[in-house]
This record gives sequence, structure tokens and C-alpha cells, in this order.
Amino acid sequence: MRQPRGSGDAGQAFPIYITVVAGLLFLAFAYLAVGQAAANRNGAQTAADAAALAAAQDTRDQLAGAWAAHVLDPTRWQAIFDGFAEGLTPSCWRAYELAAQNDAGVESCDPDGPLGYTVAVRTNKAVGNSVVPGTESVSSRATASAVIEPLCTFDLPGVGEGEGEGEGEAEAEVLPQLTCEDRDWPLDPDDLSDLPEPQDLFDVHLAD
Repeated sequence: MRQPRGSGDAGQAFPIYITVVAGLLFLAFAYLAVGQAAANRNGAQTAADAAALAAAQDTRDQLAGAWAAHVLDPTRWQAIFDGFAEGLTPSCWRAYELAAQNDAGVESCDPDGPLGYTVAVRTNKAVGNSVVPGTESVSSRATASAVIEPLCTFDLPGVGEGEGEGEGEAEAEVLPQLTCEDRDWPLDPDDLSDLPEPQDLFDVHLAD
């Protein structure tokens, strides 16, 4: 007995249908693996950015503290704004803290001169199992650099005329006016209750 043509065509199409569905499923899992890898890389970059910024912010706070401690000696100000002050301690410990909070570990933390840090991190979690072989043990790495930018300018009276130069000079009777971006800070040696905050003196941002 002859089979109807339609049932034969259906039988032939069924394996093709299965192959197409299997291919689509494979592509879906492959796209998922790509998404997992991208999310892991994004997590690594977030951790690196946060770690570099944290290290730079800690140094900024130390520099601001040094400026406040020597506010009565304007001859020291410029060196502090340039990133040089006595007693500064390394700030990479903050990079380790922030990386850990973002589920990553610091592979390296290096100062970029006196006013910056570059931090490299690696995620603690791997991409995970996927249709792409080897992803179960692959972690993501990222690097970020943060810089500390002085925001203030001032005119030191007497520079070039033999006055007010060098360390160890007597404390100023009149302090220079400090201009930080668009704000002026008139400083009274007899009333130092209103000093700029660290974020007024320095900006911290990721390097371009």
C-alpha cells in the first residue's frame, strides 16, 4: 500500500527540524557564554577602577592633612600640592580593600609619580561552565589608573625678592589667598576654623 506523500515529507523534515533546533540551542548557549565573559570583564574593570580611585583618595586625604598642618607656612604649600609631604604612607592598602569588596584580588598596585596610582586586578570568580571549553577556570583581569589633580593656586608674597623662600621661615602674619577652582579661600592666621576640605584642594579621577 502506497503511503501518502505528505507523511513521507514529514518524516524527512523531522531530522532537519531536530538539527536546526539543536543548532539554535547551541548558539543560544554560546551567546550566554559570551555574556558571562563580558559580565566578568565588566566586574573586573569595576573592581580595578574602584581600587585605583581608593588608593588615590587616601593619598589625597594625606596631602590635605599635610596642607592643613602647615597652613601657617605657605612656603610649603606648593610642594604639598605637587604631591610631596613628609610622613606620607603608602595607600595601596585601600586598593586591596576595594578590590576585595568587588570580589577581586589585586595583582599589582604601583604609584604613578607622587599624584597617581595604577592598579591591576583579577576576579575571584571564573566565567563558569559553558559550551566554550575552558571557561570554567578563566578569570578576568583589568587595569585602571587614577590621578590626583591639585585644584588650588595662590601667590606667595616676596618670592624672587628674598622673602618667604625655603622651609623653616617664621609663620606668616598674612596668608596668601587660596583659589580653588571658582572659590576663593581668604585664610586668617588667627581663625583657621574654616579650611578647605580634601575634595576642595584636590580632585581624584580616573586617567583618560
